Formats: sequence, structure tokens, C-alpha cells
Amino acid sequence: MKTERSDSSENQACEYSCLKGFREKDMAYEVSSIKMEDSIPIMRWRNEQISSLRQNKPLTEEDQLRYFEETVRPQFSEEKPVQVLLRFTHEDKLIGYGGLVHLNWEDARGEVSFLLEPERAKDRNLYERECKLFMNLLMKCAFLTLNLNKISTEAYSHREFHVRALESSGFTREGLLREQTQIQGKWTDAVIASCLKSEYLEKASYGKE
Repeated sequence: MKTERSDSSENQACEYSCLKGFREKDMAYEVSSIKMEDSIPIMRWRNEQISSLRQNKPLTEEDQLRYFEETVRPQFSEEKPVQVLLRFTHEDKLIGYGGLVHLNWEDARGEVSFLLEPERAKDRNLYERECKLFMNLLMKCAFLTLNLNKISTEAYSHREFHVRALESSGFTREGLLREQTQIQGKWTDAVIASCLKSEYLEKASYGKE
């Protein structure tokens, strides 16, 4: 009996309690709580696509494992974590991840992040389709499970395909942060976009008619 309680406790500690078992599917795609085993694949993807991220140097395995143990795992049991990371799979294979970061529970809002496996990201049409699909599933998590009122994101303007995917999934462009960051030595603008719960619900209701 002692072993069974320990196993149960371990299982509970490896998934966000605030998600209440959230798993959302669209055909062969699924979004669910991040797993500890996802840490190293994610590290490799981030290092390969560093110019698309707010990351100034490559991650090491030691860095990544420590981050998951000291930052990600402790938040699984929190009622109001500062971030909720989600795994994105196709036919049960991990192909990307993202989620909600910088969560402000008092104002019911959070910032959206997304990263697709590098080889898939090279195909711009595939990227736009899968990014849009992920965002649609993420919105169910944000607005229906976590009851947020607003989600927003900052996208670098040189990645036009990413901006298109965001806007086609229901994000509205709020503005432009001029020369917000340097990408490979060039100053780059950042597009700010957001989606409100009311807009999501209106769109979802319209789709049922």
C-alpha cells in the first residue's frame, strides 16, 4: 500500500493540478501538460532556433534539467502557477511545445509561447497550419480551463509566417514595438497581438451555428 501511495503522489506531481487533467485533441494532434521527459528535446529545439527566441545563449543539458527540476516541477502542484507549459503531439509523438507564461491571476491574463520542432518549422505552410492548430487548442485551455480573460504574444516581425498564423487563429494585432531586439546583428520590430475570452467565445459560438 505504501508503494501505491508513493506512485500515485508521483503521478500527481508530474502534471499541472490547475489543468484538471486537460487534454484536447484535433484529429491526430493533442495538447496536454508538459512532461519531465520533454526537457532535452525542447532544449535541442531551442538551441537550433535561438534567433526566434528571447534566449541569448545555447542551453546545456545541465541547465535544462535543473530548470525542469527546480522551476517546472514545483509548479505542477500550485493552484496558480506563474507558467503552464503544454506539450504538442502528432500521433503521440512530441512535435512542439508552448503554453502560458508570466501569468497574472489577479488580472486573468498570460503571455503565449510556442515552438515547433525545427524540421517541421522549415516548411512554412506546415508551420502556419500547426501553429494555428496549437493556438486553437491552447485557447480552450486558457479560456475554458484556466478561465483567463486575455492572452497576448510578442512575435518578431521578420517571422511573417508566424504572425500570419497567430492572426488567422484569432489574435488581433495591438501594435508594434519598433526595433525591439537584435536578430543576427539587425534591429527587429516586435508585433504585439492578443485575444480576449469574449472574442474566443463569440468565434466558438459562431462556429456552432
